Amino acid sequence: MAMRKQDVSFSRRLFVRMLVLMVLMSTTTVAQNYPHRSDVLWVTTPDHNDWRYACGEVARVDVALYYYGMLKEGAKVHYEVGPELFPAREKGVLELKDGRAVLELGTLDEPGFLDCRLWVELDGERFRHHVKVGFDPHLLQPYTQLPDDFTAFWEAGKEKAAACPPKVEKKYVPAYSNELVDCYLVKLQVFEKGQFMYGYLTMPKAEGKYPVVIAPPGAGVKPMDPLKDIFYAEQGFIRFDMEIHGIRPDMDRAAYEEVSRAFARGGNSYLVNGLDDRDNYYMKKVYLGLMGAVDFLTTLPNWDGKNLMAQGGSQGGALALVLTALDKRITACAANHPALADMAGYKAGRAGGYPHFFTRFEGMDTPEKLETMAYYDVVNFARFIEVPVFMTWGYNDDVCPPTTSYITYNVLTAPKEALITPVNEHWISTVTRQRILDWLRGQLR
Repeated sequence: MAMRKQDVSFSRRLFVRMLVLMVLMSTTTVAQNYPHRSDVLWVTTPDHNDWRYACGEVARVDVALYYYGMLKEGAKVHYEVGPELFPAREKGVLELKDGRAVLELGTLDEPGFLDCRLWVELDGERFRHHVKVGFDPHLLQPYTQLPDDFTAFWEAGKEKAAACPPKVEKKYVPAYSNELVDCYLVKLQVFEKGQFMYGYLTMPKAEGKYPVVIAPPGAGVKPMDPLKDIFYAEQGFIRFDMEIHGIRPDMDRAAYEEVSRAFARGGNSYLVNGLDDRDNYYMKKVYLGLMGAVDFLTTLPNWDGKNLMAQGGSQGGALALVLTALDKRITACAANHPALADMAGYKAGRAGGYPHFFTRFEGMDTPEKLETMAYYDVVNFARFIEVPVFMTWGYNDDVCPPTTSYITYNVLTAPKEALITPVNEHWISTVTRQRILDWLRGQLR
C-alpha cells in the first residue's frame, strides 16, 4: 500500500533525526574512555562504590583489561597518579594477573580529586583510560572571591542593556518543524544597538499556553542543530536554543570552521578578548545579551506567563546559572558540568574551571585579568540565585572538572538537587537529558 505524502515526509524527518543522533554519538565518543567499536575495554572500579573518600583515606582501584572481550593475561599497564589536571606525583607499571590488578592511588589531605591515568600497548597500538576519585568534595570552596562592588557593577550593566531598542526578526524553518512542532530562526538586537544574537525557537504547534526554556550554547563557534532538543517542544515546552556571537546559525559547516579558526581558538579565543578590563571583556555583552532574549521570550503570545527556565551544559550551563542570577524572571535552572567556574582555582594548587586560562593560554596571571575573572566567574553568580537549581556532572570530566562543579554546587544556597554520575566525562546520557526535562516539569508553577 502506498504511503501518504504526510507519512513519507514524517518518515524522512525521523530518518534525518536518527542520522543526526548517530553522527553526534560517533563524534562525541572518539575521545572518551569508551571509544566506539574499540577492541579494548577497560573496567576500573574504585573500592568505594560512590568513588568518594574522606581526606586521609587511601583509595584503591581494581583494574581489569579486556581484549576482544577476554581478560588480557600478563598485560603491562603504565599508570600515573596525581591531583586532577596537575602533573603526576607517582608513576609505574602494573602487571595484570588473569587480566586484573589492584592499584593503590594514595590519598589527599585536602578536599579534591586524584586522577589515575592508564595506558597499555597492544599489537603496536596504544590504548588509554583514566578514572578520578574524590576526597571530601562536598567541602570544596572557591578560591575566587566576591568583589565588593559585584552587584553594583552588574546592576549598572543591566540598566544599560535595558535601554537597547528591541528589534526582532523571525523566519519559519520547515526543515526543523514537524506535525507537532513549529521552528523559527530568530534574530534579536540585544545589549546595545547593532549587537545581535540568533537562536532557534521551537514550540508546540497545538494552540495553548506553555512554559519557556532558554538554552544558551556550549563553548566555541559552531553550527546549531535544534533537532537534538526538539523533544522539549514535543513534550509541551517552548524552547529557545541560542548562539551568542551574532553569527547566523544556518551557515554551512565550512563557513563556521573559518570563523572558528579566526575567532575561537588559542590566543584569538573570544574567551580572552578584553580580559584586561572588566568593562570591555567580551563576555559582558554575552551575559547581558541573554536578558534581551528573555525580553523577547516574555512577549510570546503562547507563553504561559509564569514559567521561564534556563538550561544548558558546559558554557551553556554556566550561562544558564549567570542568567538565573541576573534576571529574576527566571523561575528554575538546570545546568550540567558548568564552565567558567572558579577559573582562578589553579592558584589554590588545584584544578580551575574551563577555559583553563592558566594552562591553555599565556600571560593570564596578571592583577587585571584576575580582577576581571572574578566579575565573570559562575561561583559569584551562584551566590545570588534564589530559585531551584538542578545540576549534574561526572568525575572523569577534564573539560569542566568535577572540582569546579562541586564548588559551584556547594556555593548555592537556593533549593538544589544534584545528580552525580562519576563515570561521565564531558557528556550526559540521553536518559539524563530526559531527566533534566522531567525535573524542569516538576518546577512548574
